[in-house]
Amino acid sequence: QAQDFDPVQRFRLLIPQLKESLQTLMKVAAQNLVQNSNIDNGQKSADGALQRFDKSLEEFYALCDQLELCLRLAHECLSQSFDSAKHAPALVPAAPKGEGAAGESLPYTQYLPLIKAQIAGAKDIHNALLEGANKITGKLPPTGGP
Repeated sequence: QAQDFDPVQRFRLLIPQLKESLQTLMKVAAQNLVQNSNIDNGQKSADGALQRFDKSLEEFYALCDQLELCLRLAHECLSQSFDSAKHAPALVPAAPKGEGAAGESLPYTQYLPLIKAQIAGAKDIHNALLEGANKITGKLPPTGGP
């Protein structure tokens, strides 16, 4: 089920469908062009039932839209991964006391810069949210700071 939500895997599954849809679209377009050319030349009447070009084109565009969404989602996931690695460079072990995670734990002196960076990041986010809320509501920024 994890593959269902993976945008890259979904993209890979949609590519063959897109290729098939493009082939169908070109085939329908060619058939319609030949029939219209025959009608214009007076060689054949319009009694044949052909596939509709607009339906084939709509199917092709729908697949293109799905591919675009998959690529945007993959890009957003990658961006969040980079941001996560940037703002939390060292993983903090979550093992409870007494389970002996001594090999994975960091000394207190290495936690301090990480915690300070997280506090600074939280303050930046808080200030950005306040600024955005003030712009939306039309209020002036507060005169005093925390």
